[in-house]
Amino acid sequence: MRIRKLAPPDREPILSVLRSDATFTEDEIAVATEVLDAALAQPGRDYHVLVCEAHAVLGYICYGSTPMTLGAYDLYWIATHRDARGRGVARRLVEAMEAELRALAARVVRVETSQLDTYGAARAFYLRLGYVEAGRIRDFYRPGDDLVIFAKAVALATPDVAHRPALASALR
Repeated sequence: MRIRKLAPPDREPILSVLRSDATFTEDEIAVATEVLDAALAQPGRDYHVLVCEAHAVLGYICYGSTPMTLGAYDLYWIATHRDARGRGVARRLVEAMEAELRALAARVVRVETSQLDTYGAARAFYLRLGYVEAGRIRDFYRPGDDLVIFAKAVALATPDVAHRPALASALR
């Protein structure tokens, strides 16, 4: 597996990754497509995209600087093709993003996701990588669907954040 920057021929394979199972709705895929197109039109302006490939595109991650902050970033999208799950694709993408962010002197990464059961694996994944639940807004997306906010201090990024209470409490 190799992690590299986004290239124009990646557009359709990334859309195939997003459609490889029922994780994302058509509305979510439409938003992901808009963001992907913006990243292709103006690389690095608002969005940074890394792609994981082997024989084909296996997954991607999209992140960007949070406006009006100093050193804060948002992880906007991460997806792995259903046939590549469990092979470390998402972990490698997050680790590559965090390495790039440390090189940029980033302080923190924020991730927003849903509390629906279909996103349970994603929430567990972020926790395994040392992200902490930093906030929750009840019924944000729709009644019964909370917005769950995870965060991680990337300057000190390690998967054992649970053993670092001062860091974990600073992110709450």
